[in-house]
Amino acid sequence: MGRSRYKTFDSGNTYFITSSVINWLPLFAIPQCAEIVVDSLAFMHQDGRMTLHAWVIMETHIHVVASSHDMSSQVRNMKSFTAKAVVAYLDRNGPSMFLNQMRFYKKKHKCDQAYQVWQEGFHPEQILDEVMMSGKIDYVHYNPVKRGYVDRPEHWRYSSARDYAGDLGLVPIEKLVL
Repeated sequence: MGRSRYKTFDSGNTYFITSSVINWLPLFAIPQCAEIVVDSLAFMHQDGRMTLHAWVIMETHIHVVASSHDMSSQVRNMKSFTAKAVVAYLDRNGPSMFLNQMRFYKKKHKCDQAYQVWQEGFHPEQILDEVMMSGKIDYVHYNPVKRGYVDRPEHWRYSSARDYAGDLGLVPIEKLVL
């Protein structure tokens, strides 16, 4: 699949974003790799680069509901940073199977790198109203439930569902009243 046909409008709009690991590798089943994304999301929010409203990390992809005045650049920066950190982690600690797969599935035009962690693009959908916002946040939080990993959204460690249930999650967010 080529570059995304989806676009963002850099005016601080809120988007539902999905980014997937190359060839749907279950990279984030490794807790240390998931923690790299957690730390990056927390940094992006705390540094004011992106306002997070909801997020989830699944083993093969992430979903985020966020706003930014430069969403495309911020997502690109996050994916670049996390890709380098994940490759460095795997290079030191393994398993090498992931690096081998990320080398094999790397797009041929990516000559400046040995591996490709993320699929190209990030499929932004602009959130147009409160009904859509509520639906996207529910979708994000119920992703692990639908996969059968947990019975309740707030039981999934890598999600903002805990914040919406009144507990403290791993990443600071700007919770929306729904």
